[in-house]
Amino acid sequence: MAAGRPLRIGITCYPSVGGSGILASALGEELARRGHAVHFITYERPFRLSAATPGIHLHPVAINDYELFRYPDYTLPLSVRMAEVARVHALDVLHVHYAVPHATAAILARAMAGPERAPRVVTTLHGTDTTLLGRDPGYGPAIRHALLQSDAVTTVSAWLRDETRRLLALECPIDVIPNFFSPRPIRRSRAEVRAELGVGEEPLLVHLSNLRPVKRFDLLLESLARVPAGRRWKLLVLAGGDFSPYVPLVRRLGLESRVVVRPNVFDVEDYLQAVDLGVFTSESESFCLGLLEAMRFGCPSVSTAVGGIPEVMEDGSSGLLVAAADPGPLGAAVTSLLDDPERRGRLGTEARRRAESVFSAAVVVPGYEAIYRRVLASPAASA
Repeated sequence: MAAGRPLRIGITCYPSVGGSGILASALGEELARRGHAVHFITYERPFRLSAATPGIHLHPVAINDYELFRYPDYTLPLSVRMAEVARVHALDVLHVHYAVPHATAAILARAMAGPERAPRVVTTLHGTDTTLLGRDPGYGPAIRHALLQSDAVTTVSAWLRDETRRLLALECPIDVIPNFFSPRPIRRSRAEVRAELGVGEEPLLVHLSNLRPVKRFDLLLESLARVPAGRRWKLLVLAGGDFSPYVPLVRRLGLESRVVVRPNVFDVEDYLQAVDLGVFTSESESFCLGLLEAMRFGCPSVSTAVGGIPEVMEDGSSGLLVAAADPGPLGAAVTSLLDDPERRGRLGTEARRRAESVFSAAVVVPGYEAIYRRVLASPAASA
């Protein structure tokens, strides 16, 4: 392989709203801009993947619902499609995001391709494929096998690397490559966005997530309800999941006039440049991409200090971390920054600097390119 030549990379991810799919889409776009040919192999276009980037190719996976199976199978059709795309387009690498079913399908696809045409397999873990499924005896052994058979394994935080090794008893090398965020051009002014949301001069809080139970949005609402009366604020929820289960709690806490919801927003940049403070109350996080997205726009956050979050945001420097998942301390931390706009501004300035200097595409993407070239220069893991 000639050093530095453009690579042919297959990417598989969950296309729905979530950090792993968003990161995979952004990575594919950045790789294409660097001259690589990028082939997305998944059941539909990833949520935040631009259709206008040259060098991006989409290969949909057809899923048949045979009566023979009680539940539709995705792993086998995916592996067959991976093998087909790898053969037709001479892929160098299959980069799969999430161990189940993507890594297992990639290992099977590599075997079907044969030793002379087999692409290398790079598996990136994003969290619940280790922290949840890795504990399940019905999945754990298959996940461990897929990781051991991968040519390289990466995690988005050192915390997730350590958890993966502990839960799956893995001794293979694991590279830590964090998430990154490269905002698209802003199309609307801060004033226009705030007018649309019905926000005046009061601070605008923001929460971005897919609202899965682990995000503990109920705790977030309980925490904000502890902010003393008389403080002016509104909360923007950029929701990638179903908000309706939280409507009764919003009403019970008397927050109806405070909460504004925007579901499945493609261009988060337009909204983030209008916010003042992020709030994240997850009980477990491998990284928290929403936190980074807010930081990039000079927005500090209050967050629970769980998982990989302390690797992203530094307590007292680029935001405030709260050790206890308790609405009292979380509400007090939010109140302290609502009452101190100067400190909020200082934290926001450092948050932006950290996002740009540590978690930018220019810093992170070359790490993936180096891994691709490393595994292509080494014997295959299956050899």
